Amino acid sequence: MAEVNANYAKLPGSYLFSEIARRTAAFSEANPDVKLIKMGIGDVTRPLAPVVIEAMHAAVDDLARVETFAGYGPEQGYDFLRNAIAEHDFAARGADISPDEIFVSDGAKSDCGNIGDILGPNNKVAVCDPVYPVYVDTNAMAGRAGDYDEATQRWTNIHYMPTTAENGFSPAIPDETADVIYLCSPNNPTGTVLNADQLQAWVDYANAHGSIIMFDAAYERFIVEDGVPHSIFEIPGAKTCAIEFRSFSKTAGFTGARCGYTVVPRELERQDMSLNAMWNRRQTTKFNGASYVIQRGAEAVFTPEGSKQIDETIEYYRANARTIKDGLENLGLAVYGAVNSPYVWCKTPGDMGSWDFFTLLLEQAGVITTPGAGFGPSGEGYIRLTAFGDAGATREAIERIGKLSL
Repeated sequence: MAEVNANYAKLPGSYLFSEIARRTAAFSEANPDVKLIKMGIGDVTRPLAPVVIEAMHAAVDDLARVETFAGYGPEQGYDFLRNAIAEHDFAARGADISPDEIFVSDGAKSDCGNIGDILGPNNKVAVCDPVYPVYVDTNAMAGRAGDYDEATQRWTNIHYMPTTAENGFSPAIPDETADVIYLCSPNNPTGTVLNADQLQAWVDYANAHGSIIMFDAAYERFIVEDGVPHSIFEIPGAKTCAIEFRSFSKTAGFTGARCGYTVVPRELERQDMSLNAMWNRRQTTKFNGASYVIQRGAEAVFTPEGSKQIDETIEYYRANARTIKDGLENLGLAVYGAVNSPYVWCKTPGDMGSWDFFTLLLEQAGVITTPGAGFGPSGEGYIRLTAFGDAGATREAIERIGKLSL
């Protein structure tokens, strides 16, 4: 009999956002007249920038002519996009990243999961808590997480680093050695950030212990405060210990178009093996490259007009975040994030549980949020709200919540 990956049987329940969708659908079916406002899943709502659309249209025309037709592209991404990324996302910020260290993909989520293909099975993994579920679940699927403890809602071989208001949302350096460390800044779900000194401490730790930092910078374009790095490669020493994931999904609205990239420095080696070469081998074996049309659209993001148009959209979402934060604070709720992020992390009133508050807001206000407990044990007692919705709907959602007795 064929064997299957038994690690899947250890996974608790369904994926967080699938469970939210299930509960929302059940409520909507029973209450078809309620107009729901979505502030749960972090999906964008504003159209792609006009310059991006123009570039994609031109790329489609390229495919209609023999002389400009593009078939299989480079698995690592086209040079025109890799060069643009190296110049605008890194060189402009003083980070020395070359095009051959950049691997274009169909999104950061895929890469965050697939990066485990080049990791050994016995690594000790450390994650912030609360945490983006993909980091944990994909390591569990690979057998690196151990067993799931229902009582503590933790995996036995995962080191959880509380990232809470009590420690300023800065995870503590572990006493034990962590081989693989997942950091996300601006953080999903809390919307908080790590400053340069905090990241330097992690880089120093990783280099001292031979660890690898998996740095998720999917929301870097929302950063507005000084002293907050947009890339871990702005930190001295990071090229010998870090891999960075970036996405066009939230920064340029590509959630439906799908494009992202991963940076694996050539200097990053473990056990006398180049992780850049290993990732290249993985991609050339398992991936045929992102769409030519989409990559042309991504290239347009870096033009002066593209940058201007995308900044306007980002500011639209930032305004939504301010609306949510100010509105909830006016109701007396403790709120975090929002300043450098499209996410707002809100403490539930009293001792109410995350799923209970989720249900209350869904059933009494028609507002869909994300329960913090779905992001890990330290997320209990919080909900996450996204600023990616329509501005009018965002204001209406806060007005509805304001009418509740919290």
